[in-house]
Amino acid sequence: MLLDTESICLAGIDGLGAFSKKVRKVLEDGETDCLVSAVSIMEVAIKSGVGKLEMGESEMRQAARDLRATIIPFTPRHAYQLFSLPLHHRDPFDRMLIATAMVEGIPLVGSDQKFKSYKGLKIIW
Repeated sequence: MLLDTESICLAGIDGLGAFSKKVRKVLEDGETDCLVSAVSIMEVAIKSGVGKLEMGESEMRQAARDLRATIIPFTPRHAYQLFSLPLHHRDPFDRMLIATAMVEGIPLVGSDQKFKSYKGLKIIW
């Protein structure tokens, strides 16, 4: 499963207690492959740099470690998927995460209600 940036920030700031029981159960399962996209690292770095987010590099790294997450790259396959995504969502970072989850065939963990508009996107929240 791929965590959206908000989920990573929640985990980094408030720990797993910030999630629903359903999400916590999946995250705590040792068999779950928890993935974080390089896109999320980029989003946190940019928002932190302009003062929109109080989460720095060390907190981002710690959140990924705490989640036992594997960092995955944003690849050309993911980028090409953006051509076929409808514009239900205008946030470029979220669109890149949606494209990544769809290409990889994995669920996206996130609370954004707009995620539900994407046919074929599996969401856990």
